Amino acid sequence: MTLLPAHPTDRVATAVLLFSATLWGLTWMPLKGFIAQGLPGPLVSLLTYGSVGLLALVVLWRDRKAWRAQWGLVLALTLVGGWANTSFVNAVMLGDVARVMFLFYLSPVWSVLGGWLFLKERIPPARWAAVAGAIVGLWLVLGGPGLGGAEVLAFTWVDALSLSAGFAFAANNVIARAAHRVPLRTKTFAVFVGCGLLSAIATGLTGRELPAVGAWLWLALLAYGFGWMLLATVTWQYGVSHLESSRAGVILLAELLVSVGTAIAFGGESLSPMGWAGGALISFAALAEALLPPADQTMNETSTSTPVAATGPRTP
Repeated sequence: MTLLPAHPTDRVATAVLLFSATLWGLTWMPLKGFIAQGLPGPLVSLLTYGSVGLLALVVLWRDRKAWRAQWGLVLALTLVGGWANTSFVNAVMLGDVARVMFLFYLSPVWSVLGGWLFLKERIPPARWAAVAGAIVGLWLVLGGPGLGGAEVLAFTWVDALSLSAGFAFAANNVIARAAHRVPLRTKTFAVFVGCGLLSAIATGLTGRELPAVGAWLWLALLAYGFGWMLLATVTWQYGVSHLESSRAGVILLAELLVSVGTAIAFGGESLSPMGWAGGALISFAALAEALLPPADQTMNETSTSTPVAATGPRTP
């Protein structure tokens, strides 16, 4: 990011992070465009994330001395972060954007539980309350199963992908906080490698005949990978590195607003009143997780952490 100052003011860092959140929030548009061209989700994530991942291998190799002591955590970041991105891309391409985003934003639940179980964090009651609110929000987004109403929506495999993406992203953040000796850029680019690897496996397992990709479509895919996604990732890293985590978490909620708002305004989507209520609860839980004091850790070693509550499919 040589075009940006090394020590920006809060205003500059905020603007960069808002720009990143907007890019992430609008990601559904090119993804829906790719599937309209007959491209399957695994192939899109392979050609976009995977192409960046090939170059990322050079970065990981150059940093090998720094992360060698925690190579197992780097491998975990590669696989878990790769799944987070791969499953999210496929869910957005195949599902309703608003529903996918609300289900994905349950990641605060998994972050709190992961920190409690694996990092031995002491979770204050207010954060547990946010977790409970998010779970109620999930129940409402699904139409309130058990109420016997007509709005109950069947749980689909796309919903499972959305939930697993949020779970994997939260797990990625927990692993990243434990991998305190691993350089930040290694954590960032390892996920691109993992996404490319898992997408290649998924593409092979589908057994579908790959569609013809013309020159213009190739150009669009490469522009999305090396332009849109890489720019969104780097600006996100820049913003969260120069802002307090609570402020960054609140700003990154703009992604949810942009994605849901544009999907309804321009994508022809809609939500039931119960869906809106559930989405509001999930959003408030994410906001609370960003604003509440961080949990106390009993780990002897400290680690850098990024906002885990109000982020999209980001690398740690």
